[in-house]
Amino acid sequence: MKLTSSARLNLLLQEMGITSPLDVIAHLPRRYDSFLYTPASALRHLQDKEKVVLFGKVILPPDCHKFAKASLVRFLFRSYEGNQDFEIEAWNRHWLAKTIDTEQEYTIKGAYDAEGHCLNLISMKPGRIPPQEAIVPVYSLPTDYPEHSWRQLVKRALEVEKGKVPDVVPAPLREKYRLLSHYDALAKCHFPTCPEDIHQGQRVLKYEEALSFSLKNQLIRSANKIQRTSPPKMIDFHEVGEFVRSLPYPLTGDQKKAVRDGLTDMNAPELMYRLLQGDVGTGKTLVAAILLYGNYCRGKQGAILAPTDALARQHYESLKSLYASTPVNVSLLVGAMSAADRKAVLEGLKNGTIDIAVGTHALFSEGVVYADLGFAVIDEQHKFGVNQRRLLCEKGDGADVLLMSATPIPRTLSLTLYGDLDVSVLAEFPAKERRVVTKIVKPNARELFAAVSASISSGHRAFIIAPQIENREEGELSAEGVYSAYKALYPGLVGLLHGRLSPEEKERVISKFKEGVYPILVSTSVVEVGIDVKEANLMVIYGATHFGLSSLHQLRGRIGRGGDEATCLLVNGGTDEKDKAKLGVLTRTNDGFKIAEADLKMRGPGEVSGLRQSGIPSFRFVNLYEDLRLFECAREDAAFVLAHRNLPAYKAFVEGLEKETSISSLA
Repeated sequence: MKLTSSARLNLLLQEMGITSPLDVIAHLPRRYDSFLYTPASALRHLQDKEKVVLFGKVILPPDCHKFAKASLVRFLFRSYEGNQDFEIEAWNRHWLAKTIDTEQEYTIKGAYDAEGHCLNLISMKPGRIPPQEAIVPVYSLPTDYPEHSWRQLVKRALEVEKGKVPDVVPAPLREKYRLLSHYDALAKCHFPTCPEDIHQGQRVLKYEEALSFSLKNQLIRSANKIQRTSPPKMIDFHEVGEFVRSLPYPLTGDQKKAVRDGLTDMNAPELMYRLLQGDVGTGKTLVAAILLYGNYCRGKQGAILAPTDALARQHYESLKSLYASTPVNVSLLVGAMSAADRKAVLEGLKNGTIDIAVGTHALFSEGVVYADLGFAVIDEQHKFGVNQRRLLCEKGDGADVLLMSATPIPRTLSLTLYGDLDVSVLAEFPAKERRVVTKIVKPNARELFAAVSASISSGHRAFIIAPQIENREEGELSAEGVYSAYKALYPGLVGLLHGRLSPEEKERVISKFKEGVYPILVSTSVVEVGIDVKEANLMVIYGATHFGLSSLHQLRGRIGRGGDEATCLLVNGGTDEKDKAKLGVLTRTNDGFKIAEADLKMRGPGEVSGLRQSGIPSFRFVNLYEDLRLFECAREDAAFVLAHRNLPAYKAFVEGLEKETSISSLA
């Protein structure tokens, strides 16, 4: 049965998850097309690719030039603003040659081409556009849903919801900042008559988002700062200091402060809930090891949770080495273990003979019982969900928690984003700072193979990274395709690693890479964390623009770990200026904090810290870099609201967020 037009549009709405008028008006424009006319003064100083809007007439009939796979229409247009003439080029719109009327007035939007001294046509409309219709919202819609039908639906939905949409921001704060009502903000975003309408509407939505986020953070922080069930056994700083002095290398100033703050937390009446963030190579694991030793000194068990088997095994080997001269008993618990080994570890945890367990999600699985878990370290914390973290921490009767992240966040943002946590930052590098030179190269196989040959002939190792496991479309770069090319040139010397391999296969490939059996490792981004091979001095990243800056920086952190100079080659054959600018950041700095700040500058609202992989929360309206001052105000306001939560103006707002947040000891 063929659907009517109305039924088809209703079906599309359901597929979009839109089932009510409120859903309709909550679906905001993704951008705006502006048809505000460019003043004559601005037309005299145009920059390349700058967009302009003109009103005037076509003064000469258009010419149409047809090529094998394209067409070009050229015509001369006279703008009434300043009485200036512009040559217009319209690619692949051959019909314009027949439809343009030299007696008709038009509004033209185009992008200035400085080299050709012309305008590339973007759109052309008959007549003058009234100012109140000059800003056109553009929505994310299914292909089959016409924009004009959607705008009519939005207009009807606004009429239906008028007087019914509650305000998010409490009245005193709306008055303080002279904010529009939530309804008026939505209406102005959907039907702006000038740029100021968009600004005022988005200002409300940004502040609502920032205030709600900040208050949730502070509610969580209050919940996490719970009292211990019994006074803690105090950790002797002198005893921990003796262990630190036995280490083969001195701590940096940042590491000393992080250790001091952590031990102070562990001796406090409230449970510790701290984030340790630092760039690759700043020594987060060493800080965690010292705090785990402090926990051992007070007679409690510790656990360190890692997202992958490889990273868990790396931590296990590191801790065994660090504790070699102590009686601390460290064991590994991962999925890829024999039944006998797993049984032995479980018994040791239950009877307390194992002091520290290192592992993956197996640490919090059913059947794992700890004699007295007092301290949990969660590495790459953003790769674990809240419930997973909670399951581990609930294995103990009130465990202190240290979250670790290798994603640096600009210092100005740490307090704003992590209002629910105490934050320690490692910005200093140990004495053996890595020297990594990063270059952007064309996909020239000869140049890349020469770099790989030089690396392995000198006894080093080379990482070769591809953005995906296999090709889905022609021309894509895959680990399997790259592996085939390198295997043909270096038979018997190349390993392949990706997420579809079993844990046993992954461990086998990584071991052969570490041992030098496979001096070349072709991989996806699974090597981003957890592989520490000091002989690795080269990384080639194919399809570098497919990765975010944070991921590229994390990948680059796998090389140069032995102190030798290393090289990272970012392969990019494209011409997009934004892509070049993005990759250029990595060639200029190895500072993860500067890279994170550049990432924030380049991204728009809702795109930041992707940021799922980076650990930075994603926002719908707020741009963390551009709106930082707004966020700081919202954080201060959230603290005020929380302090006055029982006042009628704030009570419902706070209680609503508490329900939404589902406050718990590790929300």
